Order: sequence, then C-alpha cells, then structure tokens
Amino acid sequence: MPTRLAVIGGNPAGMSAASVAKRRDPQLEVVAFERGPYTSYAACGIPYLIGGQIAEVDDLVARSPERHRANGIDVRIRTEVVAVDLAARTLTTGDGTTEPFDQLLVATGAHATPPPIPGAEATEPARTLDAAEKLRGEVSRHGTHAVVIGAGYIGLEMAENLRQRGMRVTMVDRAPQVMGTLDADMAEHVQTAAEGAGIKVLLNVDIEEIVRHEDGRPRLVRTSEGDLPADHVVIGTGAKPDVALAEAAGLTLGETGALAVDDHLRTPGHDGVFAAGDCVESHHRILDRPVNIQLGTHANQQGRVAGINLAGGDARFPGVLGTAISRICRYEVARTGLTEREAADAGIDAVAATIQARTRAEYYPGAGPVWVKLVAERGGGRLLGGQIVGTETAGKRIDTIATALWAGMTAGELQFVDLAYAPPVSPVRDPVLVAARAVAGR
Repeated sequence: MPTRLAVIGGNPAGMSAASVAKRRDPQLEVVAFERGPYTSYAACGIPYLIGGQIAEVDDLVARSPERHRANGIDVRIRTEVVAVDLAARTLTTGDGTTEPFDQLLVATGAHATPPPIPGAEATEPARTLDAAEKLRGEVSRHGTHAVVIGAGYIGLEMAENLRQRGMRVTMVDRAPQVMGTLDADMAEHVQTAAEGAGIKVLLNVDIEEIVRHEDGRPRLVRTSEGDLPADHVVIGTGAKPDVALAEAAGLTLGETGALAVDDHLRTPGHDGVFAAGDCVESHHRILDRPVNIQLGTHANQQGRVAGINLAGGDARFPGVLGTAISRICRYEVARTGLTEREAADAGIDAVAATIQARTRAEYYPGAGPVWVKLVAERGGGRLLGGQIVGTETAGKRIDTIATALWAGMTAGELQFVDLAYAPPVSPVRDPVLVAARAVAGR
C-alpha cells in the first residue's frame, strides 16, 4: 500500500507541499481538502480584482483543482475537515466521511477578525475569491459610499481600489496612524498619498455600530466622531491563525497563538504531522524568537520545505524577516526586519536614520521622491531593519536591505555595496547606500 498524505488547506502552503511531495515521490498518494471552490489562488490580488485592474476571478488562480488532479493530486474542493484523530490517523469531513492518512499537513491559514461591534455581520470581508467576486458584484450594482475599517495593508489597498471604482471612500482606524507596520514618520507619507487620492482617513476613531437597512445591507457606520454613510463596509483589520481544528486534535500552540513547528515544519510530539503557512509560527532571524507573520511568500516557501520532508527529504526553513511590499496610491511601500519602534520594544539599543532622495537621476524625466529609513544596532552598527516609501521603482530596493539583513551585514558594510546605476532607474548613489551611510554615522 502506498503512503497516504492528507493535506488540509488548498492554497499556497498546502498545495505547494502537495505538489513538491508528489513530484519527489510519485508513488505517494496525496489527497487535499479545501473548503472553498478554488485552489492555489493569489489572495494578494483580490483588491485589484475589486478595483477592476484584474478582469476575471480565474486570472488570480495559479493552479486550478483540475490541474492539480492532472498532476496526480486528489483535490476535494468545497470539503471542510471538521475533526482529526491523530491516534487513529483519520480525519472527518463535514458530510461525515472518514478519511485515513499516514502523513498529515495542516495548512489552514488564517481567518478574518472583524471587530466585536453591533452589525459586524453586514461587513464584507474579501479574503477569499468567492467573497471577492460577491463584493465586486455588489459594488457594481448599487451604492456610492464605502467605509473601510482598518488602515493596514489590506485596508489601504481596498480603499484605493474602491476609490478607483468611483466610490466615496472613508477609511477608519482606532490607531493613531495608518500602516502600523511602519514607524509613524514613514506612515505619514502613506497617509498623505491616500488623502491625495481622495480617501478620507479618520484615525483615533472607534466604530460603535454598523446600522443596516431592513434587507440587511449596510446603511451607515456610527463612530465616536459621528455617522458615516455606507453602502458597503469592508473589513481590513487583519487576521488570526486558524488553529481551532489543529488545537482540538491535540497539536501544540506556540507563544504567538499559532501552531508550534520546528525548522523542518514538523509538529512537536507527532510523527508524520507537519504544518505550514499562516497558521504556524516562524523563527524571526533578527529577534531570535517565534513570530506569526502572515505572508504568501513565507507560506509558499514553507510549503516547499514541508513537501520535501514529507517525501523523505531533509530541508530546513531558515526563518523570516517579515519583508513585505505594497503599492498605496502613488507610493510603493515596503519594510523588512524591525522598525525603530519594534527594536525599542524588543529592548535593543538602536539608532535610526531617514533620508529623502530621488528614484532616478535628478535630471531624468519621471524622477520622484523616495524616503528610506534604516535601523541599526548602536555601537556595532548591525542592521536591524529598513522601510521605504516612494514613487515607482522605489519599493523593490527593500530586497537589497533584506539581503543585507539576511547576511548579518552592518550599515558600514552596506554603504559600500556595489549597486547598479543608470539614470532611468537610480541616482548615481542609490538611496539605500545614502541611508546606510547616514545610519552608520550615528
């Protein structure tokens, strides 16, 4: 009898693991359970589907269930796993079917965490393709006012794309700044860009109630600063690791509330049981402790590592820096490692420097502003993190900073790295090098 691998979750981590494991061991029997209708889709593209820049839902599907099946993976869509018995090596689906397994991969992802306010059920979280398709249809059919709750990556991207659909958009957050993953001085530039695009930004504001029409649709959002008209209310307040199923089965949660795994993505105390993606902890390479950072990049890489190991290999997931990038209105926004605030919270004696430069040579058409902030350890100058906000071509410079962090470089070393130059793409001294020189002198 061939070994049977069961995968719970049909998106980046789960299907990456399933595909890699099947390729490495063609005799492995792989069955994957996905409660939604799609597999291997790009959730990061959902705001652009809402905004109309992506034409069709299928454009966001990297690999359909049919393609996975053609590669020998038994994909069961619209099938939710409701219980796992690790001792018996069986799982139970929502229709009462019991499925055996020899190996198990838990890749249940994360779930939205709407604020506990009256009327929250009328909000429109768009974390899945079917939910996004429904929201796109609703936006097309009626209404002119939208309220987005949450001013992080998802909230800002949704606000921008709703604005592009011609909606009057108000974004509300109880925090004192947009994009809490940035330091406040860098977040100010993002807020300016959002407001410049016609998005009304309300900070330090509490949501009290979502008032609905008789048919259940939103009518207005009641806040501590007054009522806001709202034909659509979109939640962008983040997500928590979806671990209820795994916890009930007896898997261990770590200090972050996500599933504990080792560097091979194995769950402690359970042979042949792995976990990967948004539902697990990762080792932070700068903080040297577990974190739960929900990014598709991490999920795909963890899925690959888990797949190699499930097929008898020996791969290690080396940790994360939390490198992320987005485009918010006219600015590309990126970060990696620690912010100045996070370094202070971790008890690290750090220095920081922020510089403003241009994305291209000053004389070349299309040059725009870019701000680069670097954080380094006081004394030795070990790089701790970086943030970038700027116009086109600015954001991907974060990869240079991430590489320097990965290699354990100091600011003094980074300032002399041999980076490329041509007037259409960079000043002769790249802004990252200018920032490194500035923080090295602190």
